[in-house]
Amino acid sequence: MMTLKMMIQQHQRHTNSLLASQVLSDFGSLLPKFIKVIPREYKRVLANIKDKISKQDAVDEAEQDEPELIEKDAFEELKKLAAASSLNGKSNQTVEDSEILKRPSQVSDAVKHRGFISYEREGVQYRDPNVRMNDWKEVMEETKPGPLLKTQSARCMDCGTPFCHQENSGCPLGNKIPEFNELVYQNRWHEALERLLETNNFPEFTGRVCPAPCEGSCVLGIIENPVSIKSIECAIIDKAFEEGWMVPRPPLKRTGKRVAIVGSGPAGLAAADQLNRLGHMVTVYERADRIGGLMMYGVPNMKADKVDIVQRRVNLMAEEGVNFVVNASVGNDPLYSLDHLREENNAIILAVGATKPRDLPVPGRELSGVHFAMEFLHANTKSLLDSNLQDGHYISAKGKKVVVIGGGDTGTDCIGTSVRHGCSSIINLELLPQPPQTRAPGNPWPQWPRVFRVDYGHQEVAAKFGKDPRSYEVLTKRFVGDENGAVKGLELVRVKWEKDVTGKFQFKEIEGSEEIIEVDLVLLAMGFLGPEATVAEKLELERDNRSNYKAEYGRFSTNVDGVFAAGDCRRGQSLVVWAISEGRQAAAQVDKYLSIEEEEEEHTISNGSHENILKRHQDLSKRNTASWVNHFVGDAMELRPEGTAEAGGGGFTLGATKPFYSRIMKVVFSAEPGYRF
Repeated sequence: MMTLKMMIQQHQRHTNSLLASQVLSDFGSLLPKFIKVIPREYKRVLANIKDKISKQDAVDEAEQDEPELIEKDAFEELKKLAAASSLNGKSNQTVEDSEILKRPSQVSDAVKHRGFISYEREGVQYRDPNVRMNDWKEVMEETKPGPLLKTQSARCMDCGTPFCHQENSGCPLGNKIPEFNELVYQNRWHEALERLLETNNFPEFTGRVCPAPCEGSCVLGIIENPVSIKSIECAIIDKAFEEGWMVPRPPLKRTGKRVAIVGSGPAGLAAADQLNRLGHMVTVYERADRIGGLMMYGVPNMKADKVDIVQRRVNLMAEEGVNFVVNASVGNDPLYSLDHLREENNAIILAVGATKPRDLPVPGRELSGVHFAMEFLHANTKSLLDSNLQDGHYISAKGKKVVVIGGGDTGTDCIGTSVRHGCSSIINLELLPQPPQTRAPGNPWPQWPRVFRVDYGHQEVAAKFGKDPRSYEVLTKRFVGDENGAVKGLELVRVKWEKDVTGKFQFKEIEGSEEIIEVDLVLLAMGFLGPEATVAEKLELERDNRSNYKAEYGRFSTNVDGVFAAGDCRRGQSLVVWAISEGRQAAAQVDKYLSIEEEEEEHTISNGSHENILKRHQDLSKRNTASWVNHFVGDAMELRPEGTAEAGGGGFTLGATKPFYSRIMKVVFSAEPGYRF
């Protein structure tokens, strides 16, 4: 049911279908009227499976000496097929008896047909932990175009129904993954870039820091390791910058409308990028001294280089016409009051993130040496950029016994940073149980696999200290201080998770498991509760029960006219792909809002009719499409207005200065009336 509703929501957002809007507004009552259609062949397969199960059940019942039923993997035969070499000339051999051979992850000339059977996965490669822990360079090895990527792209199965770009299970951006995989396989890198940029503003961000939910929902992942989508995506954009394809492409003209965006994280930058393409004047306000939000100061340099990756993108956007203002504390600094921003702009997008950290209110919390993770990471990156850590304006872990409380990505970043400082020991405490090695029954495909993983920080600790730093099912009872008010120990207790009478999991302390461990530095990495309250209070924004700004998904408008919200401040702590997705969608809604505002102005001046408003929508659609083409095709063509709406021309002619891609023309213009070639 949720997948059906999600598909209709996507259709409505992309097409503005009135019918889809009506269905969504009354989805509950209309749901029984939907008809599930199953192909005859699929029904036949289901019937055969059911018949086999019935026969097997009969055999099992007959075997009285069998002590208990053995759990059977539903995909056992498929897994054997995937693991076996099907190209060894032994076609008459049964799968059970076939020799299982190690498959290559890279060949000189990969064959696409049955590539998912012939080749093994090779994902993102990392530098040697013994080397990388001594510097702040990116931990990822750069993946260059060549046989490896061609082999890995050949593993993509061209699924009839790909789940990798489904919003509810795969990529929230809807990246056209099978298509750019195919283009990479064919060595058509520029076209792969065009396909990637259709949906993702910043693939150099997602290719580095996104956990890749697309891979978790890859259909191939049902039976074996999924396609290496993340490394392919990162290679496409890295090659684009290396080849000089990523050049500034400012919009053809300006609309005269002004939009202020508060916050320069991925959501704010994505919204700014989209609105700038449409011709609006965009100003992004950031309270820090550098643009980028968490991508600049939250994610450490060894995951995404601040100069070569983050600042490079900011510079490109600035050259395209986006205005950036740093050290601008909107709502706190009188120079950047919210009233002033509303007066100077036609719309405002709040993309301030969820920056309020979750605290640990236990005795001793006030002791020195106990810090929030973001305080630690932000100061480290700023000092690294300002002085290569020579100014001393950061929280040093050198020679200290470090404890990181919290087991997410931020906790891992604290671990990696502490190792580079030269900590004497490090422990990572997690309240929850250790995840299983494989999917649990309650975590089926295509959900994100909640399994045990070893991240870059864990590898580095194991290399330096000989063991993984993580300890699960541990509760912190109190911080122990010395005579100077500094933390010197943690009192811990082991816990056990059990279901209560309602079926919910609750933890219970294990009696006698209490202990006190030595510590000099504690870093709290337990997530975020929501956005800070200042902006919401001054604008009198409505908030949900988690303190996030209340703005309906798909519309992104708050209860204050002309004020929109996107990203973590609206949905809560989430992934970079969700932030970019929300920024893009919020920008589209702001553009609609500005067009309606302009229609009302025109209506007031000319007392225009419904036909005039409809014509305005058509003109707006053409403007949006023209801007899209200008951004992605650049100097491959030139757009020349042919007449104006008032003169009745209402179209564009294409003057080709270089060979143009007919495929793009079909994609962009096939559904747009009023264009001539």
